Amino acid sequence: MHRARTLLRRSAVDYFRGGGSDWAPLVVLLLSVPLLAAATLRWPEWCPPETLVLPLIAGGMVLRPASLLGLYGATAVALVAETAMLDHGPRGEEPVTPGTVLVVGAVALSALLVAQFRSRVGVPWRRGSTMLFDLRERIRAQSALPPLPRGWHREMSLRPAGGQSFSGDFVVAARTGEGGRTLEAVLTDVSGKGMDAASRSLLLSGAFGGLLGSLPPRDFLPAANGYLLRQEWDEGFATSVYLVLDLDTGDYQLFSAGHLPGVQLDAGLGQWRRVAAEGPLLGVWAGAEFEPVRGHLGPGDVLMLFTDGLVERSGRDLDDGVDRLTGEAERYIPTGFRGAAWHLIESLAKDVNDDRALLLICRG
Repeated sequence: MHRARTLLRRSAVDYFRGGGSDWAPLVVLLLSVPLLAAATLRWPEWCPPETLVLPLIAGGMVLRPASLLGLYGATAVALVAETAMLDHGPRGEEPVTPGTVLVVGAVALSALLVAQFRSRVGVPWRRGSTMLFDLRERIRAQSALPPLPRGWHREMSLRPAGGQSFSGDFVVAARTGEGGRTLEAVLTDVSGKGMDAASRSLLLSGAFGGLLGSLPPRDFLPAANGYLLRQEWDEGFATSVYLVLDLDTGDYQLFSAGHLPGVQLDAGLGQWRRVAAEGPLLGVWAGAEFEPVRGHLGPGDVLMLFTDGLVERSGRDLDDGVDRLTGEAERYIPTGFRGAAWHLIESLAKDVNDDRALLLICRG
C-alpha cells in the first residue's frame, strides 16, 4: 500500500509538471466522443455534429501529438457513424454535411499544431500561463526601487509597447556601500520592443542587478558591455544610463552607453539643464570606455532619466520632445513630484507604440 501511494503521488506530481503520462485525459476524451455522438443522434437540434470539435480542442491542450492521433481516429469513426445513421434515420434528420467535416478537420489540424508546439517547447499547458505570470512578476520585482532616506523621493514608471506585460526597457537599482549610503540605478533600453525584447531584457536585468555594488562604478558598464558581447545575439545592442548617487552629500556620477541625456532641475535657478555623458552602445565592440559626468543634487533639485519612447516622435526633433517633458514636469514642482512619473508618461506618450520608461530622483 505504501508503494502504491508513493507511485500515485509521484504520478500526480509528474502530471502536474507536465512530465507524466497523458493516458488519463486521453481515456476521458475518448469516452466523450461516443457520448457526443449519441447525443447528436438523440437530440440533433441541441447537439449538432460539430460538437465533436470540443474534445479535439481539449486534446490539443492536454495530449501529446501521438495520443492526439488516436483521438482523431475515434472522432473520424464517430463522424462516419453519424453520417450513416442520420442519413437513414426514421425522422429524416440532416446528414453530416461536407462543411461539418471541414470544420472538424480544421480544428483537428489546429489542435495538432498546438500540441506539436507544446511538445517542442517542453512547457505543458498547465504551467505555461503560470510561467508567464511568474516571469512578469520577477521583472517587476527586479525593477522595484529601494526605499531612500528621509529627504529623498524616487519614482519609476514603465509602460511596455502595445499595452503588453513585457518590455524592452528595464530599471535595476540597489543601495550599496557602507550603510547603504549610495544609490546605484541603471536604466536600459534593449533593442526591439515589447515581447520581442522581453527575454533579452530579463537576462540583462538579472545580470546587471548582480553587478550592482560588486564593481567600482567605472567598471560597471565595461562589464555589462562584455556580458552583452558574449551573448552573440543578432540584435545584441542596448543603450544604458548608470547613476551613482551619494545620498549623504547629493553628489552623483552619471555614465552613459549611447543613451539619451538626462535632465536636471536646478531649484535655485528654476531652470532645467541637460546632463549628458559620453559612451558607445553596449554590445557593439569590445574595449569600449565610458566617461562619467559629475553633478550635484541640492534641496529641491530633480533628476530625470528616461528612454527614447518617451520623447522621440517621427518627424519631430528630439530637443522638442525633451522640452515638452520638462515643460510638463514643471507642473509637479509644488507637489514635490509625488506621482509625477506615471502622469508624465500618461500626458506625453500614452498611446505611443514603443516602450517608455522614466526614472525620477528628487531631493526635498
